[in-house]
Amino acid sequence: MRVYKDLELVEQLGSGVPRILQNYGKECFKFMDSFTRMIFPISEKVTEQVKTLIAVFQNEHSRNDIMDLLGLTHREHFRTEYLQRSIDLGLVEPTIPDKPKSSKQKYRLMEIGKQIG
Repeated sequence: MRVYKDLELVEQLGSGVPRILQNYGKECFKFMDSFTRMIFPISEKVTEQVKTLIAVFQNEHSRNDIMDLLGLTHREHFRTEYLQRSIDLGLVEPTIPDKPKSSKQKYRLMEIGKQIG
């Protein structure tokens, strides 16, 4: 970090995490066994489909429940254009991340998603 500070690529050592928490919340941090991943939503990539999906969330919903709320019937289009985009942007998360194809899988809106919706 000292090198980055000397090159003026960072403004102050140790100021990043508090600023991230202030602006995005702790939901953007994903802790793994050997590393930490930070996922920041990029509002430019939030499509109208994603915004529509976020707007219907109240608690946890199954895939079929969300499709019914949106009035959609084409499963693959819903999966790619609505659900997976929302997950990739870190706005929605599965309740059973280790088993993405579980029949009991539901989805919930993350704190970052609530800020966009």
